[in-house]
Amino acid sequence: MSSKKTASYPEQICSPEEIKDLDCPNLYLNREINWLDFDAKVLEVAEEPHLPLLERLKFLSIFYNNLDEFFMVRVANVMRQYSSGAMTTSPDRISPSRSLTEIRRRTSLLLERAQNCWRKKLLPQLAERRVRLVRYRQLREKQRRFLEGYFRNEIYPILTPQAIDPGHPFPTISNTSINFIIQLYDARDGVYRFARLKCPSNVSRFIFVPQSKEAKNYASLGMDTGARDEDIVLLEDLIAEHLGDLFPGNEVVSAGLFRITRNTDVEIEEDEADDLLEAVKDLVDQRRFGNVVRLEIAHGMAVDLRKFLTAHLEVRPFQVYRIKGPLAFSEFIALYGLDRPRLKTPPIQSSMPAVFAEGNMYASLQKKDVLVYHPYESFSAVLEFLRRSSEDPGVVAIKQTLYRVGNDSPIVRALIEARRRGKQVTAVVELKARFDEERNINWAEEMEKEGVNVVYGLVGMKIHAKLCLVVRREADGVRRYVHIGTGNYNPSSAKMYTDMGLFTSNPDICADVTDLFNVMTGYAYRETYRQILVSPVSMRPTLLGLIEREITLHQQRGGGEIIFKCNQLVDREIIRTLYRASMAGVRIRLQVRGICCLRPGVPGISENISVTSIVGRFLEHSRLYWFNAGGEGCLYIGSADLMPRNLDRRIEVLTPILDPKLRRMLREDVLETHLCDNQQAWSLQSDATYRRLKPDSADKEINSQEIMIQRYAR
Repeated sequence: MSSKKTASYPEQICSPEEIKDLDCPNLYLNREINWLDFDAKVLEVAEEPHLPLLERLKFLSIFYNNLDEFFMVRVANVMRQYSSGAMTTSPDRISPSRSLTEIRRRTSLLLERAQNCWRKKLLPQLAERRVRLVRYRQLREKQRRFLEGYFRNEIYPILTPQAIDPGHPFPTISNTSINFIIQLYDARDGVYRFARLKCPSNVSRFIFVPQSKEAKNYASLGMDTGARDEDIVLLEDLIAEHLGDLFPGNEVVSAGLFRITRNTDVEIEEDEADDLLEAVKDLVDQRRFGNVVRLEIAHGMAVDLRKFLTAHLEVRPFQVYRIKGPLAFSEFIALYGLDRPRLKTPPIQSSMPAVFAEGNMYASLQKKDVLVYHPYESFSAVLEFLRRSSEDPGVVAIKQTLYRVGNDSPIVRALIEARRRGKQVTAVVELKARFDEERNINWAEEMEKEGVNVVYGLVGMKIHAKLCLVVRREADGVRRYVHIGTGNYNPSSAKMYTDMGLFTSNPDICADVTDLFNVMTGYAYRETYRQILVSPVSMRPTLLGLIEREITLHQQRGGGEIIFKCNQLVDREIIRTLYRASMAGVRIRLQVRGICCLRPGVPGISENISVTSIVGRFLEHSRLYWFNAGGEGCLYIGSADLMPRNLDRRIEVLTPILDPKLRRMLREDVLETHLCDNQQAWSLQSDATYRRLKPDSADKEINSQEIMIQRYAR
């Protein structure tokens, strides 16, 4: 057990009574600080010298993308509390001002590591492997001459320099755009002026310039996946070399790049909205111009430029970050598309369960439940289930939830095809899926045009459950088939995220899903379901009851065991009850990929709890909740993490795994393997820091994701 240890954690003074009542703030880790610890793990993967270079570049861009979203949502929320003078309501009791200070400190340390990783490691090593990102002035004279023509004919006409003076107020800067701030000197009247220039986002940021031959044409300078003999120049570097062309009669005194991050956590007043669709459309527009949360400036920007920006953007010093290297590094994920297989991890060949590859799919599902495990088993199983159902003459209705489906969605196409074939098709589209609102609006409108019954969700609540219900008329009457998943109906993310899906014809589960669709689409209301757990009505009390039952059974028989594998553990009530189970002697193993607000290893309170986190080739996204239940075993999978929003403000579903063979396989083959990982796992310590797990000399190396590939993929 070794590797990097995360930064120290701010502690608070607790009374003995607070500790006894489990109200001590030190028992609850700060959500924002712990999230930064998660992104630190992503960065550490990018720093791994043994990984292929483009894999490291991918993880580095993911680190930056995560950080962007963190500021847009989480830091924005803390800033709102800080500005309003609100007191914290989180159980860790860390004030907004203290939280912002710690966020600043930790983010600065992470950025220093990330920038060194790029400038000192990846950039030169990629150049050695003929992926050369160079500055404009490093190009040959022949290359520069060609790019001068490209700038003059293709880039210059679309640039819009904006004067900033009493007659031209400081322009509104769009969220995460790349911009120049420029100081000019007009010798005619001896006046210094400022201007802003936005880098166009509809032109390739990566310019591929042939090194040893003439470029064919300007179009050939765009993204070249087969690049071997090209130098790659950033668009902003080309523009910087030609800023003088945009301001004839003026001297460019200094110029610098900057980028702002705005608050995108804008809320919809759903109760006052006559039309939820129109309200969400307005939200998408508002998000581009929310309050400024962070200002990034290029390292070396002149002091006058920095002061001018901070004054006009009204940001405080702690919101300003100096960046060594390219801004908007999240966009560098595009370079992962280069056709350089030796610089990437070889792709896996996902297997296809036989039930979806051949024979009578419905007859097979009547006999037994089927569980698929992506990406080791192909997401095509889900697509095939829908495709066959859309074409099967016996199918009379399909009902589907859609949260994030991606571009050119085959799921949506199958639903439209089913409608064209005369089936009753209902799509519950969550318009409020953050950052996917615009795409979901477009899909909803397209399906409506084709006659699909589109429902836009519930007021005040997101629909996050992953459900597909197929109703089929058969010889012995109408029968239902259901798919319940842990992840989105998105073929692209299914290649990068580990997720599970249960296919079943179990009458109780199918009846539950039917009832839930009626809740989501009509005015039905239910407090209880036969088998599935549904938030916000039955999930929290059932999970708490299962933990309490585990305590009771352990006290009676011993052998108490709880295993949770999820993305986030934040909910205070769940954490308190887990502490109580630990104090009663129940063995608790948690694998939480992202935020974990529970502190393990506290003597007398959580010494029976261990917490690990896996960050590897695939993003761990499955949610599994196991209880020993006196030796009988009780296991749920589904869409819900253990956060207040999931348990109280979303429609979420957990389904029991009723088949003993599937339950045993998940417990022994999947959960146990992941819990024993010592190659890509971190262990949360009692001092709230994470340590990278490494096998001792006598230990067997266990990489859970590689083992899953061997077990499930071809």
